[in-house]
Amino acid sequence: MLSRNLEGHHQIAAACFLPSYCWLVCATLHFLHAPTPAGQTLTSIYTSFLRLNFSGETLDSTDPSKLSLMAYAARTMGKLAYEGVSSRKTYFSEEDVHGCLEAGIRTEEEFQLLRVFRRDALRFFLAPCVEPGHLGTFVFTVPAMQEYLAALYIVLGLRKTTLQQVGKEVAEFVGRVGEDVSLVLGIVAKLLPLRALPLLFNLLKVVPRVFGRVVGKSREAVAQAMVLEMFREEDYNNDDVLDQMAASILGVEGPRRHPDEPPEDEVFELFPMFMGGLLSAHNRAMLAQLGCPIKNLDALENAQAIKKKLGKLGRQVLPPSELLDHLFFHYEFQNQRFSAEVLSSLRQLNLAGVRMTPLKCTVVAAVLGSGRHVLDEVNLASCQLDPAGIRTLMPVFLRARKLGLQLNSLGPEACRDLRDLLLHDQCQITTLRLSNNPLTAAGVALLVEGLAGNTSLTHLSLLHTGLGDEGLVLLAAQLDRNQQLQELNVAYNGAGDTAALALAKAAREHPSLELLHLYFNELSSEGRQVLRDLGGNAEGSARVVVSLTEGTAVSEYWSVILSEVQRNLNSWDQGRVQRHLELLLRDLEDNRGATLNPWRKAQLLRVEGEVRALLEQLGGPGS
Repeated sequence: MLSRNLEGHHQIAAACFLPSYCWLVCATLHFLHAPTPAGQTLTSIYTSFLRLNFSGETLDSTDPSKLSLMAYAARTMGKLAYEGVSSRKTYFSEEDVHGCLEAGIRTEEEFQLLRVFRRDALRFFLAPCVEPGHLGTFVFTVPAMQEYLAALYIVLGLRKTTLQQVGKEVAEFVGRVGEDVSLVLGIVAKLLPLRALPLLFNLLKVVPRVFGRVVGKSREAVAQAMVLEMFREEDYNNDDVLDQMAASILGVEGPRRHPDEPPEDEVFELFPMFMGGLLSAHNRAMLAQLGCPIKNLDALENAQAIKKKLGKLGRQVLPPSELLDHLFFHYEFQNQRFSAEVLSSLRQLNLAGVRMTPLKCTVVAAVLGSGRHVLDEVNLASCQLDPAGIRTLMPVFLRARKLGLQLNSLGPEACRDLRDLLLHDQCQITTLRLSNNPLTAAGVALLVEGLAGNTSLTHLSLLHTGLGDEGLVLLAAQLDRNQQLQELNVAYNGAGDTAALALAKAAREHPSLELLHLYFNELSSEGRQVLRDLGGNAEGSARVVVSLTEGTAVSEYWSVILSEVQRNLNSWDQGRVQRHLELLLRDLEDNRGATLNPWRKAQLLRVEGEVRALLEQLGGPGS
């Protein structure tokens, strides 16, 4: 994918001709796709990259100020980067570049420093754009560097209003002379009865406090901008930030976008991630080596302002990709206490549809694995999870009450880890959904070992997991080893009459089981009737659901069956589903003809209509 993207993406190809940027691209790919070393973050990769290039470098060795090259770049390139993020643009004209480089320059010494920066370092950060339609403009050498420098510009406090700049100078002056003047005023006040002196004395104390409040408001504004960028509603339907970054390097699978198509809106979701990462202790230590120190007090006050804003906006229910971005911010920040306080209200972890790479599993486990409060539900359906991901996420699973792992292609190997999860002494899972995974009978043999030693599980779904007769017989033999299970779903597993009947008899004798789902198995009409009779005779025994009807009436579970079919219509074998629906339709029609009750006839007709609608979606004889 990288080679294909380099052929058509001339800007990244140009960047990769520069050895240091080639290293940065490779380091980023390694971070995104290989096992992540403990504590490594995306921000630390970029900070390390700049430290390798500029540590100890001064802009001009002849200048008495000995200004570090990186500090100068943060002030100038950071300003350009932040203005680009604010106006949502990545292409810059010559005037844009001049405006940021020459802002605030008044003396000949400052012009000399600018000339040195232009000569020695400007081309490292900015490159002429080689993309059609943007010739004559400039871009940052790699796109993420713009967001990194914009974040650095903010956390270093370089973005100041005129009021803040003047206030800082006044406060620093007052702070320097305040103690001496206070001492003199104290002596004079004792010698001379001047009533104005105490007032002047108090004013000297007020000025620094006023400036402190101005700075506090500035930090709140920065936190507000960062949080709003993280939770932009117009970005809710895009990929998570890690997939976006991978696509910026590797391109996207499938056909390339035509050059004449309008470009997609620029998104800058890495910007808040880098802001959080730059405030971490490890990155602040590296920045100090680059001549860009962030004081501990400033970092603390920034973090408090961010926590306040995140606490207000972070309680809303986020789409899965945005929720992962929120967790990635905490991962970059590397402060467990901060994350525990901000995420204390999180009760549902819904990442359904997010492609859970090893890095994303590490991010979720690192941020949520050490929390103490219970997660009501963890939904990881359709996440391309593998056994390694399940092992990584084990600390999170131990906090969950409901766990959804549907549609993940999990096989027997994953059942070994799920068995260990169920047997863990801290397991509190009550509902486990494993439907639409090829577990097979070999997998269920491991699961029943976990069921035997588990005391929390009450609902287990093994719908469409390839169990067959062997799997159902195994469940029937081992079911009595678990005494808490209340609902078991083994529908659509290709099992025949004998295996289904054996499991139904075991369910009937189970002390707590209330409901057994057996529909869409390979049952004969006689087998279905025997199962109906078995599930409906004894009071207090498990109900057995095999069809949409019970006798000549509609089953109370008909909507459960059809909603499950509707949800999985595109992923199940359509020919097989159509055959089962036709059998159900025939069963409904026969029961409608057999009853004289008009109310039952009306109910049966309604359900027939629902089945016909599903058959029409499959292209079958619905009408």
